[in-house]
Amino acid sequence: MAIRPLEDQLPLPEDECLHFTEESEVPPELKKYWHQRYSLFEWYDYRVCLTHDAWFGVTPEAVAHRIAMDMPSHSLSNPPKDTIVDLFAGVGGNTIAFALSGKWDRVIGIERDPATLACAQHNASVYEVPDGVITWVLADSLDYLARIKQLQQQHRGATGRKESHSVDPALHLDVSRTVLFASPPWGGVNYRDQDVFDLSTMRPYSLETLHEACRPMEHALYLPRTSDMRQIAKLAPNDGTKLEVVQYCMEGASKAMVVYVPAEEEASHRPEGVKKRAQKTP
Repeated sequence: MAIRPLEDQLPLPEDECLHFTEESEVPPELKKYWHQRYSLFEWYDYRVCLTHDAWFGVTPEAVAHRIAMDMPSHSLSNPPKDTIVDLFAGVGGNTIAFALSGKWDRVIGIERDPATLACAQHNASVYEVPDGVITWVLADSLDYLARIKQLQQQHRGATGRKESHSVDPALHLDVSRTVLFASPPWGGVNYRDQDVFDLSTMRPYSLETLHEACRPMEHALYLPRTSDMRQIAKLAPNDGTKLEVVQYCMEGASKAMVVYVPAEEEASHRPEGVKKRAQKTP
C-alpha cells in the first residue's frame, strides 16, 4: 500500500486525546506534567490535546521554537534546503514550530498512531497554522525513509524493481534539499534512572537504527540530556567532520540535547572536530 498524505482532519477520540482543565481530572503519573502545561503549550487553554504518552514526550514549546531557529539547513544552505521532515510528529510540538518559523517551503509531519496524529492536526489548528502548510502523513517514518531510499536507487538505475507507487508523488523528496528531524520515543521516563543514558536501549528505535535510517540526508536527533557522548561521537563521518551537539535549557535546567548530523555529501566541507554548546530558552 502506498504512503500518502492525509487529506482530512482525523477524528479526535475523546478517550485518547486528553485535555484536562482541573487537577482532579489528571492521572497521578501526569500531574507533574500538567503543572508544566503552559511550558509544553503556551496556548494550552485553547483546548490543546495530548495523548497520555505525549504529556511526558512532547518538546516544550520554547525549546521547539529555538530548535526551529537553530536548524542549520534552510534557504541559505548550498544547495538550499527547502524541505523538513519531522519523522516523529507526535502531537505536533516540533512540527508546528517548523511551520511557524517560515524557513521551509515544505513541512512534512509523520506519525504512525492515529490518535496522536489527530491531536497534532488539531493542535496545529489551535496555533493557527494555515491549512496546507503542514503535510500530515499517517505512516511509520522508518518505512517511509526506506521507500524513499529505494526510489533514489531506482532513479540511479541501481535496481530494476519498479515500486515508485509505494510513495505518493506528493511525498517524494529531493534528498539534497531535505533535512530530517527525529524526536523518537526514549522508552518512557526510565531514562532518568541512568546517570549516562545508553542510547542502544532506546525503544523501539536505538540510536544506530535511527542514524542508519536517516543517512545520507542531513538530520537532527533530539535525545535525552544525559545521552552517552561516546555513542554520539561514533555517528561522526570517518573523515573527522565534527558533529554539533546542543543542550537546550529552560530556567537553568537542560531539557534535552540535539545532535546535528551533516549530509554525507556535505561532510567534507565542514570543519573537523567536535563542538558542544548550550542554548538557553526563555
